[in-house]
Amino acid sequence: MPEGPERLTILQLTHQGQGAGSTQSIFSLSRELAARGHRVLVGCPANTLLARSVAATPQLEHVALDFATTRGVAQRLADVIATNRVTVVNSHATGDRRALTWLRWRGRLPQPFVVTRRTMPLTLPPELIAVGFTADRTIAVSAAVAQALRRRLHPMGRLRVVPNGIDLTRIDAEPAPQDLAAARAALGDSNRPVVLVVARRKDQHILLRALPALEPAVTVAFVGIAPDAELQAAQAAVPERHRVVFVPFTEGTRPLAFYHCATLAALPSRIEGLSQALLEAMALGVPVIASAAGGNPELVYPGETGLLVPPLDPAAWTRALDRMLSDNEFRARAGRAGKALARGEFGIARTAERTEVVYREAIGRRRLLAGERPH
Repeated sequence: MPEGPERLTILQLTHQGQGAGSTQSIFSLSRELAARGHRVLVGCPANTLLARSVAATPQLEHVALDFATTRGVAQRLADVIATNRVTVVNSHATGDRRALTWLRWRGRLPQPFVVTRRTMPLTLPPELIAVGFTADRTIAVSAAVAQALRRRLHPMGRLRVVPNGIDLTRIDAEPAPQDLAAARAALGDSNRPVVLVVARRKDQHILLRALPALEPAVTVAFVGIAPDAELQAAQAAVPERHRVVFVPFTEGTRPLAFYHCATLAALPSRIEGLSQALLEAMALGVPVIASAAGGNPELVYPGETGLLVPPLDPAAWTRALDRMLSDNEFRARAGRAGKALARGEFGIARTAERTEVVYREAIGRRRLLAGERPH
């Protein structure tokens, strides 16, 4: 339950909500905050994965939003906030934070609002600074994201680091037999080690370019994407001893089932906030290799919880894959260390508790600006 007497009404917002790590993060956080005694509304477009997940969860309430125009969604948000007496609003993506900034500048958002930055910032500095000074607090999901925001002149006094968390109850649930069967069917019946990449389009071509020089035969499974022209060109150069599988994301896809078939997990992206996929793999004891980019080094300690590879370096990926695949003792040790780190430091309960602290800071700031005495 929340500390103190105040039960919050929290509105979580995203203009996205389809299959992505951010969707799972928002859903897990919302459900955990509800479990802590708060009323949680989740605003996102209808007919998205997040909308359906929320609708199927009795503790949460879905608010259908149309983000076609900033003005239109801002007016809808003002009505939702007033009608539901929302205590604090948390924006998780670009379209929603723009709408909240628009409301605040027009004097229609007296309630505190918090921005969560889930990726390395690509926003131009003028907009980033404007939103940073308008929001009461900004949450960065990793120290790397916070550092990047500061480099772009985000106000430091309003910036807090709250790492992503994972729902261990979800992680520990046994995959349904049909989901395991579907994963095994997609991977094929072979004795090859399985290198698993669960991600949207994130430099997977670099991993494919590492395969010609890799001697041990492997199956590389890209879960979450279909091959585009660049990936098809890279795949064409992969020797026949390797197998490459693409599993596009659908609502029937169960990425967690693939981890139960994986020898190791990989993430070759050059831009990363704090990867939900890496955390899930580590929590299940799957050893990981990741690019030394963004928040990845906050999870992967080279030689301890996995291996880090310079971004966009196929030869380095070949060496890392060869080391991990050829050293069974190291692979098992890295899997155990990664599992202990993910479960000990990145559980969703800890994320929700830290997020709650930020919400109360934002509430306190608005009360001071309104001339109220601190509670």
